[in-house]
Amino acid sequence: MHKLRSLSVATLAEVLSRLLTRLKSTGGRPAAPLGSRILTNHDDIFKHNMWDHVQWTEEDKENARQKAEENSSVQIPLKEQEFPELLPSDAKSQATNRCPGDQQAEYPLPSGSDRETRQHSCHTHHHRNTDSSHRQESCQGAALEKNEAAIQTSFPGQHASFRILEVGCGVGNSVFPIVNSIKETGAFLYCCDFSLRAIQLVKDHPDYDDSVCHAFVHDICEEMASFPFPPQSLDVIMAVFVLSSIHPERMQGVVNRLSTYLKHGGTFLFRDYGRYDFSQLRFKKGRCLSENFYTRGDGTCVYFFTKEEVHDLFSKAGLEEIQNLEDRRLQVNRGKKVVMQRVWMQSKYRKS
Repeated sequence: MHKLRSLSVATLAEVLSRLLTRLKSTGGRPAAPLGSRILTNHDDIFKHNMWDHVQWTEEDKENARQKAEENSSVQIPLKEQEFPELLPSDAKSQATNRCPGDQQAEYPLPSGSDRETRQHSCHTHHHRNTDSSHRQESCQGAALEKNEAAIQTSFPGQHASFRILEVGCGVGNSVFPIVNSIKETGAFLYCCDFSLRAIQLVKDHPDYDDSVCHAFVHDICEEMASFPFPPQSLDVIMAVFVLSSIHPERMQGVVNRLSTYLKHGGTFLFRDYGRYDFSQLRFKKGRCLSENFYTRGDGTCVYFFTKEEVHDLFSKAGLEEIQNLEDRRLQVNRGKKVVMQRVWMQSKYRKS
């Protein structure tokens, strides 16, 4: 009982980070402790599905650079990209019926009501650029301030001693292991996603427990959207394979806004795609939106980070580095005898 009260923020952040790494990188069922499987004899390469701490040769790096350069040599023209609110004003009229890709790429795109949600979001973004939108935003701002004032006094999880937010939770692959581990500890988990369908699936799950978890629909790119908790109320924020699906011009604003909800001493956990990951190199020509930013066939987008970019992103938000590393692994398809060099970023930043 209440075992979490005795843990520091850093300790729980480490536990959550390891949990998310296991879930996201290996489908939830790693065959060996992560980080312990080192390939020392190349003849053994097809004995396992994954090898840790892989060192790239200079030839590997150059080959990866050339492949990325080749598949990004043809970029989708700005006027044809599905981000109307980011286009120059003279191009916006040509893109009013296009919608930005769904923010989450870790589960299949839903249909039906979610498509309507994305269309509504796109419509709202476009009309921000009209004169009437200024009056609308003013009203929204006043309403947001009123809502935040109300949240200050009453909000889900207000009595929790430890609060966690998972951004872009999808259908709950990380949510329920966390929920089951924090019951009767005094901790509370918030989880949000752009997709209404995904959040409904989370709430319909038999392990969903609103006494320790609150799932809600939220577009983290929407500047006026409010969270169901006040600023400086969270101990941990987790963004796992989420920021890469956002347009690079929006990323800094998203991290800045999220960081305002961390307590002093709170931790931001980040895991995402690294530069020259196998998934970047296998893109074909014509899928590149801008440098290291691509669109998939299902309409989702993905960006590939470097350590320096990650550090700039979080340090500009006022956070200090605890950990910022490249997780390089060798993923093996033993049936097809295919070897894939994977690169993921894994970082922890603290609000000092």
